[in-house]
Amino acid sequence: MQTNFTPEQLKSSAIQRSNEVLRACVHCGFCTATCPTYQVLGDELDSPRGRIYMIKDMLETGRPADEQTVKHVDRCLSCLACMSTCPSGVHYMHLVDHAREYIEQTYKRPFTDRALRWILARVLPHPMRFRVALLGAKIAYPFRALMPDARLRAMLEMAPKTIPPVNRNDDPQTFETPAPKKMRVALMTGCAQKALNTDINDATIRLLNRSGAEVVVAKGQGCCGALTHHMGKTAESHAAARANIRAWIAEMDGDGLDAIVINTSGCGTTIKDYGHMFRDDPMAKDAARVAAIAKDVSEVLMDLELPIGADQDLKVAYHSACSLQHGQQIKTHPKTLLKNAGFTVVEPADPHLCCGSAGTYNLMQPEISSQLKTRKVKTLEAKNPDVIAAGNIGCMMQIGSASRVPIVHTVELLDWATGGPKPPALNNAS
Repeated sequence: MQTNFTPEQLKSSAIQRSNEVLRACVHCGFCTATCPTYQVLGDELDSPRGRIYMIKDMLETGRPADEQTVKHVDRCLSCLACMSTCPSGVHYMHLVDHAREYIEQTYKRPFTDRALRWILARVLPHPMRFRVALLGAKIAYPFRALMPDARLRAMLEMAPKTIPPVNRNDDPQTFETPAPKKMRVALMTGCAQKALNTDINDATIRLLNRSGAEVVVAKGQGCCGALTHHMGKTAESHAAARANIRAWIAEMDGDGLDAIVINTSGCGTTIKDYGHMFRDDPMAKDAARVAAIAKDVSEVLMDLELPIGADQDLKVAYHSACSLQHGQQIKTHPKTLLKNAGFTVVEPADPHLCCGSAGTYNLMQPEISSQLKTRKVKTLEAKNPDVIAAGNIGCMMQIGSASRVPIVHTVELLDWATGGPKPPALNNAS
């Protein structure tokens, strides 16, 4: 794609990167075949190719974002299926992230939009605030039909049936391994996940310990910054990321780390991109060091070589989170681990399509999100599984809100198969 940025514009590293991405696009349209919003809406402007044209025009002219561009960029899930499909290697993620930052800087949203985004940015990344919000949502849930805004109803419907108590395993500490020590890793404990489901980190710690990994929860770590990053709120997202970088660098320069383990794939995609996010920052070198050892939990478990298990007599429908299969290009590890542990693994039709969770997307775009959720649940349940497994808390909440089949994190099943307790979600389903 031909671009016409001025030499002055190209002094900006953000424009330089977007220019590189735009020039890689050859207009082929392969991306439209795998874009969930294009599948649902059928509008060229709701495809990656359409959004690329709008973003190009907006950035080249240097004009403030307009309502149409904002509408169609907002509708993008950032599922990154287009990046898996693109034969030209267009790095759409960096382009759309730049567009969102530009929109945040140049476009004044309606008051309700600004208010909702402000609330989400200040609640979801903070576990205790999120817990209080979830409690409030549970109280208000019976009155959801009275809410005039579908986004407010979606927020009330997000509340789980039970809110788990605070888990002290998420506090800064070290978990020694009883097995011969193979590695020392830091566990990214997350933010929303700590409020929604404490079983995931517990299972991860047990599984890693049992497999020979010493696990440290680093002092000072917190939200990865993804939620605010995808809203274009760069100052807030970078502040959260800086805290993590400092916390993990202290461990790396102290007793050392072989990996930073992430069991929420949406966080993993962002943390692995810290090097790009901080390329112009004094912390660039440290950010790149952190990104270089960030790994999804499935990558680490493959390195640890879990034992082959006996037949578990359980059919698992595996849902591959977009942030894992497209954002990190990890497609086989979780399935391989589950099969090696003795589970029968099946996949739904169109496994590349998003479930509609996508961070805050299910709260900000509830109509489109609901259509994608219905499609995903239908294809998963068509496999008649005993349980659904996924590697991302957002997907688990999204699918679990509509499916009759229990859903658990992949590590919970692997923990169970190697000597841990049965996942609570399966106990509740029996």
